Amino acid sequence: MQDNAPLLQLSDIACARGGRVVLEGVSFSLRPGQGVALRGANGSGKTTLLRTIAGLQPPVSGTITCAEEGLAFASHADGLKGALTVSENLLFWATLHGQDGINAALSAFALSDLQDRRAANLSAGQKRRLGLARLLVTGRRIWILDEPTVSLDYAATQLFAQVVQAHLAKGGVALMATHIDLGFECQDLDLTTFQASRAVASEFDEAFA
Repeated sequence: MQDNAPLLQLSDIACARGGRVVLEGVSFSLRPGQGVALRGANGSGKTTLLRTIAGLQPPVSGTITCAEEGLAFASHADGLKGALTVSENLLFWATLHGQDGINAALSAFALSDLQDRRAANLSAGQKRRLGLARLLVTGRRIWILDEPTVSLDYAATQLFAQVVQAHLAKGGVALMATHIDLGFECQDLDLTTFQASRAVASEFDEAFA
């Protein structure tokens, strides 16, 4: 029987942007197979919350409990080494995470024909696909994704949606900030309900993270 314990759990989290609390009282958990889409207008705190969960900035208060194997974070930056080829970039990340084999990642994001091309010579959409393909070579079950479909065309967005669906089917979880409907069952979490009611400054300023 599959263990259904939460892979990620937030308890009464408050987080700040620019030294100012923007969200408070954020509590939820993700169990194996669950996907959650963060909703809210620009500036509502989606990126701030994801950065806090990913450990790039500390929460103002509350606790974050993460499964021992950790998480994989994909943000607006693709995190690529321009001088390396597509396959060399994926091999770098696979080795870093103690994994081997990149063929599945190449295939999933239609990168096989580009595997010998330097990352610096890819289009914006191709770079985005390569950046997302890194998720598949980390071995991590928790995916934290900030606007993952930026720069993707319709076909590439469908590829991404299929990859996330497969990840959830294998017992992974995904927490995504996105404005689009990816076409599969995913719980919405509206951050409007967690907007901070207190005008309290935090000592932490993410600009120095």
